[in-house]
Amino acid sequence: MVVALVHDWLNGMRGGESVLQAIASIFPRAGIYTLFCDPDTISPELNKHVITTSFIQNLPGRKKHYRYYLPLFPRAIESIDLKDSDLVISSSHCVAKGALTGQENLHICYCHSPMRYVWDRFDDYFPKNGMNTLKFKTISYFAKRLREWDIRSSGRVDLFIANSNFVRARIKNYYNRPAKVIYPPVDTQYYTPGGGGNEDYYLAAGALVPYKKIDLVIEAFRGLDEKLMVVGDGPELPRLANIASRNVKFIGWVDRETLRDYYRGCKALIFPGVEDFGIIPVEAQACGKPVIAYAEGGITDTVIGPSLEEAQGYSGFKSGLFFRNQTIGEIRRALKIFPSINFDPSAIREHAARFSKERFFSEINEFLNEAVGLFKNQGKFKLEERLVR
Repeated sequence: MVVALVHDWLNGMRGGESVLQAIASIFPRAGIYTLFCDPDTISPELNKHVITTSFIQNLPGRKKHYRYYLPLFPRAIESIDLKDSDLVISSSHCVAKGALTGQENLHICYCHSPMRYVWDRFDDYFPKNGMNTLKFKTISYFAKRLREWDIRSSGRVDLFIANSNFVRARIKNYYNRPAKVIYPPVDTQYYTPGGGGNEDYYLAAGALVPYKKIDLVIEAFRGLDEKLMVVGDGPELPRLANIASRNVKFIGWVDRETLRDYYRGCKALIFPGVEDFGIIPVEAQACGKPVIAYAEGGITDTVIGPSLEEAQGYSGFKSGLFFRNQTIGEIRRALKIFPSINFDPSAIREHAARFSKERFFSEINEFLNEAVGLFKNQGKFKLEERLVR
């Protein structure tokens, strides 16, 4: 069987690329097809595969300004030739799921998310008051065209896999398609509890971009007798540093060993944004640490615990504390309530093991084997109905 793996683009190793790498390890001879690739930014494991790129690869200024070519991405992904492939697995958060396939190909999409920036998170990425009128109208026009293409191209997928129940609901909402939930692999064997740390600070971690809402956490710590460590880098760093009080320290980008040390040493991870899955909270829990989180997105799959209103008298298992409004005041309320709650690090660690690499490989192998078997025997007849319930 000839297997082709399709991914949006390869210019770093983030959550989507980690999933692609895991799938690629199942099919070591599979070719990888992508819009563009910078080989020096991806893992040796992915570089072992033959990687084919689209015409986007050679466009001027692509490395720094590839986002400006977004309107060309649909045509670029459709230009990729997959006719010799029996099984196509797309790893998609943008356009990869729109690759052209036919009745002779089985196309399974591992969907990290429908395009956030043209659907429900458009305002987060393109705030109207943050740009001039002409630019906003131009972006809005192309976003509308991309939404139309996104819906049309969803019909090219035979079976959807979602990385969380949150994404499954979005696939149903935008594409009117069901999806099987298989959580991404998290390295719970690496992220483990330490021998005890300082536990004198709270932690915020991730890319410093607007939709992560790290600014709310920084403002919430103003005037508090608590420390906040911010691990990560990104375009928001100068603005965040400018609004931070003296009890907030910016660490910058760190390697994963250092990140593990910060997980192990914190009181809790604070996670104020909306993520489709969110690997960072699972890594923190694998280190035995609770999470203070905004109660929306994939976090509701990975963290269990009460809301601020339910915290008093809550007797069930808990690996975190939820606030229901994305505001500075709610985060401050959470910081006030959090010390009164007893968390069991061993139980939190055990809970995080549900998202291990071993579980991922077991579930996705079972799904792929069943899908391929049914496809060989009966083609695409009622395939989705039988496999995605």
